Amino acid sequence: MTDNAKIIASGAKALGINEGDTVLMHSSLKSLGQGFTPSDVIEGLLAALGKEGTLVLPALSYLNCNASNPVFDYYGTKSNVGAIPEYFRTSVPGVIRSVNPTHSCCALGKNAEYLTSGHILDETPCGLNSPFRRLMLIGGKILFLGCGTEPNTSMHAVEELAVPDYLFGDVVEYKAILADGSEKKIYCRAHWFKNVVQRYDRLEKLLPNGSIRAGYIANADCRLISTPEMWETALAKYRENPHYFVDMG
Repeated sequence: MTDNAKIIASGAKALGINEGDTVLMHSSLKSLGQGFTPSDVIEGLLAALGKEGTLVLPALSYLNCNASNPVFDYYGTKSNVGAIPEYFRTSVPGVIRSVNPTHSCCALGKNAEYLTSGHILDETPCGLNSPFRRLMLIGGKILFLGCGTEPNTSMHAVEELAVPDYLFGDVVEYKAILADGSEKKIYCRAHWFKNVVQRYDRLEKLLPNGSIRAGYIANADCRLISTPEMWETALAKYRENPHYFVDMG
C-alpha cells in the first residue's frame, strides 16, 4: 500500500468507516491535496473496509447518455462525476456497474451484486431497485470526500418517493448494450429540475445526533452519513415542504 493510501485508510477509519461497512462515496480528488491519485483513494478505502466491506461510487452519465444520445454502453459510456469514479469504473478489477442510462453506480465487494443487479428493472433513475435504495435497506453509509453534501444523489431516490412537482420530465427510450454484448431497450423517465437549484446541503442541520460525522481525510473536509436516518429525515421534510431542498428559479 502506498503512503498516501495509508493516509486515506487511516482518515477513513477515524471518520467512522469500519471493516464490513458498505459505503457510497462522492468525491473531489483535488480536495485531498497534491500528490494523491485515484488509485490511492480506492486502495485506502478498500483497506479500511476490509474483505467483508463494499465500496460504491456513482457512475452517473446524464451528460453523455440522454434524450439527445439515447445509447447506454456498459463499458463504453463514460461517467461525468470526476476522476475517482471514472478510475474505479475502468481500472479496478472486479468492479460491477449497474445498468441505468443516466444514474448507474459501480461497486466492488461483498454486497456489490445485490446493490447493482436490480437497477435495470427500474423505469426511473433512482428507483426502488437502484443502488441508492438498496444501500439504505442494508444500512449503508455515504461518504462525502471534500465535495460537501450538495452532490447527494441518494436524495433523488428519496424525491422519487415524495415526487415533488419539479422532479420528473419525459420518458426516454434507450438502447442499452449490456456487459455480455447483448442489447436491450430500456424506458426511463428523466429527471427534470427545470429552473431549480438543488440544496441538499440543507439536510445536515436536520439530521439527528450520531447520524452524521465530520472530519478530515488528508486535506479533504469530509462528512459521513448513515442512510436510514438520512432517508427518514429527508422524506419527512419533503412531505412537510416539497421545496425545502431546492431553490426555485
